[in-house]
Amino acid sequence: MADKLKITLVKSPIGAVPKQRATVVALGLNKMHKTVEMPDNDAVRGMIWHVKHLVKVEEI
Repeated sequence: MADKLKITLVKSPIGAVPKQRATVVALGLNKMHKTVEMPDNDAVRGMIWHVKHLVKVEEI
């Protein structure tokens, strides 16, 4: 696994389930095309898995 993950919001969570919207906010993604760097751990990977259709992930 990489040290960090670069996560970008590429699809709007407007029509998503409320739990998925909350996960996107918890990842720090509140606007379209915003990118955040998060540590690569199981908790973050699980959050990404739940919203994988809304985000793009790169290992850095």
